[in-house]
Amino acid sequence: MPRRLLRALVAVGAGALLGAGCTAGPVSAGGSGTVQPGSTGAVSDPAGAAASGIPFRATAKATFDEPWAMTFLPDGRALVTQRGGQLLLVDPERGASRPVVGTPQVVVAGQGGLGDVILAPTHASDGGIYLSWVERGDGGTGAAVGRARLRTDGEPRLEGLEVIWRQTPKTSGDGHFGHRLLASPDGRQLFVTSGDRQKFDPAQDPGATLGKVLRLDLDGRPAAGNPLADRGGVTAEIWTMGHRNPLGIAADASGEIWVAEMGPQGGDEVNLLVPGRNYGWPKASNGSHYGGGEIPDHTPGDGFEPPKMWWNPSISPGSLMIYQGTLFPQWRGDAFVGALSGQALIRIDLDGREAVRGEQWPMGARIREVEQGPDGAIWLLEDGPGGRLVKLTPA
Repeated sequence: MPRRLLRALVAVGAGALLGAGCTAGPVSAGGSGTVQPGSTGAVSDPAGAAASGIPFRATAKATFDEPWAMTFLPDGRALVTQRGGQLLLVDPERGASRPVVGTPQVVVAGQGGLGDVILAPTHASDGGIYLSWVERGDGGTGAAVGRARLRTDGEPRLEGLEVIWRQTPKTSGDGHFGHRLLASPDGRQLFVTSGDRQKFDPAQDPGATLGKVLRLDLDGRPAAGNPLADRGGVTAEIWTMGHRNPLGIAADASGEIWVAEMGPQGGDEVNLLVPGRNYGWPKASNGSHYGGGEIPDHTPGDGFEPPKMWWNPSISPGSLMIYQGTLFPQWRGDAFVGALSGQALIRIDLDGREAVRGEQWPMGARIREVEQGPDGAIWLLEDGPGGRLVKLTPA
């Protein structure tokens, strides 16, 4: 059987997905209304989702200008980043937002800008948060991660912002920064995803942090026990290598770390991280180079860790969340991928260290971020100008 046909048969249901572009536009707050997956506006029938068999109701709460990430605060409010460099303090139910001052200067170009935001494990005592963004320096641009204290008494602001990690080396181009963040389940380490910057070979170079997942102490130093700690330098930061553009990272209830990453032309992946393992890029991939150049598929014994799940055609995973709530009890422990070109929300049934493809719901928009809310609702950020904040509750 031809290789491309075999790939198409394995990628169940992926052929129906659609792509979309991304441009700049204005920001606005509000915009509440009930929406159905696959629609782009309000609908008058709030029971439509249940009638169609879709297990959730989607309600738009706000719109933003190229939102990229969000995280919830203990009081139920949320922080939302916009790629253009703005950090917003948001009341997600009312859709009202206020800018947070003191954010870093960012380079906005291509895929670059302000990126992820998460709470520090110490947030309850010191208001700590972590941010990622793209900066300019010797050799070009690269991702950076900073730590600051969030203050919400009076004007929302960041205090004491300091850079604790920088992508190495800086290089030309404006793609594949990665820079998703995850605090380890025990609250002792910080994981940072780092894309290959569209340079291919550095993903296999232990002397660079490009194409890697890094494991750091909370202050940005290499964490003790990393696989290559004895080599020192940036090599000591590496947890796994051989990644292309990891744009989603999450921990399951047992503490395992999972990553969703964009492949080339096809070959998007979900990977279970095993410390010290090499995930193959660019020497192995179940996709092909843009323009048709072949890449060896993952095969047993090739020395690379194969993906737990992959898609061809591409769905462009932009985020990953593992659900731990009770509002959707049937999905507890499952992973959710927000698809960009796929314009879908995709459920993955995680069974220990294995992954099984679940439902794929068309959402009619590029999904940049998937997040679990305090009450167990699932929240989505749509990509691009006018990207909506959408709340999913049981139908």
